[in-house]
Amino acid sequence: MAATALPPLPSQFKSIQHHLRTAQELDKREPVVAYYCRLYAMQTGMKIDSKTPECRKFLSKLMDQLEAMKKQFGDNEAITQDIVGSAHVENYALKMFLYADNEDRAGQFHKNMIKSFYTASLLIDVLTVFGELSEENAQHRKYARWKAAYIHNCLKNGETPQPGPIGMEGESFADVEREEAESSSLHSGTTQPTSSSTYEGVTSNTIQPSPQNIPLVDPSLYSAQSAGEVRLTPEDFARAQKYCKYAGSALQYEDVSTAVQNLQKALKLLITGRE
Repeated sequence: MAATALPPLPSQFKSIQHHLRTAQELDKREPVVAYYCRLYAMQTGMKIDSKTPECRKFLSKLMDQLEAMKKQFGDNEAITQDIVGSAHVENYALKMFLYADNEDRAGQFHKNMIKSFYTASLLIDVLTVFGELSEENAQHRKYARWKAAYIHNCLKNGETPQPGPIGMEGESFADVEREEAESSSLHSGTTQPTSSSTYEGVTSNTIQPSPQNIPLVDPSLYSAQSAGEVRLTPEDFARAQKYCKYAGSALQYEDVSTAVQNLQKALKLLITGRE
């Protein structure tokens, strides 16, 4: 866990306060994800304002936190190798998203589910430290942000939300962000209890089973042959591992379709050396 407490958050850095709060919440449970949340905040803060005294002081202390974490977890491949780190963060973001999405589709609307949608969107922000977002992740972020706002506003107004994908218009994310900001403090460097019992509901036995469309197995895999002597690179192995992790997360939340799709991607890569 990061040892250095942060000074008060400068007003210029309001947009990164939620990512820093998420880092605090994940310090013990998912330190690798917490590290990258801070790295995202650092990189974003540098772009916003690295010159005014209060911003420079804040960024300096944040850098101290990052250096301390890197020293503590320096032997972890998810810290030392970007492709492994990216897969780790993406996998955790997907886990949050799948939990919330399954709860939503089952009509189970509650604060913990809203927070999971909300956190998934923040963690997809964090993926930009590794490069440009994929189109799929960009869509997941947009959908998660909208769902968090939509369900929050429905419950606030005493209305019953509609489950699953519907028109993504007319919802403000500001109320969700404000409620999350009020539920914790960044000044002390320690996590404050939140009103939404962070992630306590993220277990497979809370998911309500629902009908699924199972994808057909790609027929090309039945006859796939190695193109000569396939030489898989470390990056190929990391990508295959990433797909297997995605499949494992999907199965944890009974999302068979996503599991099958990712297992097929891993199998094709390992057999042919191509995606």
